[in-house]
Amino acid sequence: MIDRRDFLKTVSAATPIALWGPSLFAATAAAGSGPTPNWDRILVMVELKGGNDGLNTVAPFADPLYPEFRPNLSMNSDQVLKLDEKLGLHPALSGLYQSWRQDELAVALGCGYDNPNRSHFRSIDIWHTAANSDEYMGEGWLTRMLRENQPPAEYMADGIVLGQGDPGPMRGHGIRSIVMKNPQEFIDRGRDARQAKDVPEQNALAHVLGVENDLARAVRDMREKIIAGPELITAFPTTGFGQQMETTAKLITAGIPFAAIKVAQGGYDTHAGQTNRHQQLLGELNAGIVAFKQAMQELNMWDKVLLMTYSEFGRRVKENGSIGTDHGTSAPHFLMGGKVKGGLYGAQPALSDLRGDGDLKHSLDYRCIYETVSKHWWNLGDNFANAKNKVRPLDCIKA
Repeated sequence: MIDRRDFLKTVSAATPIALWGPSLFAATAAAGSGPTPNWDRILVMVELKGGNDGLNTVAPFADPLYPEFRPNLSMNSDQVLKLDEKLGLHPALSGLYQSWRQDELAVALGCGYDNPNRSHFRSIDIWHTAANSDEYMGEGWLTRMLRENQPPAEYMADGIVLGQGDPGPMRGHGIRSIVMKNPQEFIDRGRDARQAKDVPEQNALAHVLGVENDLARAVRDMREKIIAGPELITAFPTTGFGQQMETTAKLITAGIPFAAIKVAQGGYDTHAGQTNRHQQLLGELNAGIVAFKQAMQELNMWDKVLLMTYSEFGRRVKENGSIGTDHGTSAPHFLMGGKVKGGLYGAQPALSDLRGDGDLKHSLDYRCIYETVSKHWWNLGDNFANAKNKVRPLDCIKA
């Protein structure tokens, strides 16, 4: 007999539209005696693929060691957007700086983990699974979180992944997740799905028809909601990242119910000629996020959204001979939204106290961001943690 999960893997490999859980419209588990979740809030995860250079994203411009380590790449006090007397944002992040001035941007400094791994594949796997560097976990951190605290059954999906890559934090079984390029592609690819009237209960065909029914219903519901959804006045950038943020905004404003969505921006592996490339990347990131914020404000939904960035690692402290930076360790990340308490969280890793290999020491366990999502954003309590690690959430979400 075909196992339904095995069948779903086959379906997703053949048609990379969707990765379904046991049933897209499965019943939500009975509520326990814990806190009441805030399922009217949405998490937007932004992956900066390749390893973003944290030292030039949030630059320690006042530290005399900074230009010593980076004679060509460092920025001075006149170039950065000052967060305080020591740290400043890269000048390409002017829109994020505006959110900082509005107390809606939290900067988590020095995010990382013990015994860091500099492999793209291994380190992003650690970030996606909330593992220690010596652990191999098959399920994403968000999969575990949402399986233990299931969003409402009427949601179209627990999570959505834009693009056709690894679902990352939503990898694994037990949640309802969709992978797609954009809504129209999802609708077009699922157009042939038909809803079966009589589904047998205990055979392989039942599993097949169950998936077909779920897909047909999701396609129908998404089509209807997008048609009925509001037209956005906000203009989005035509970059790949800008279009992902526009899709995210349209899904949210159309009223398509889901808990989390993942987008990605590639190109951060800046081994050579970093100055112009990093400027371009951060400029595209800034423009896409600013447009998304404007769209959410346009429909009074900015308080319902938490945007968080992450990347597999930062870059080395010293620039290399190609005026770029190689794979490093810790880096800052952003949390942004109408309910965010702006400010600096954690401590900037000291350039005068580096690891034995010359890299930055982390000051925050990266999982503190996930705990923040669990406890303070969705109000799921302290039930999400790697059992070997007890990390505190950041106090950066307003009640």
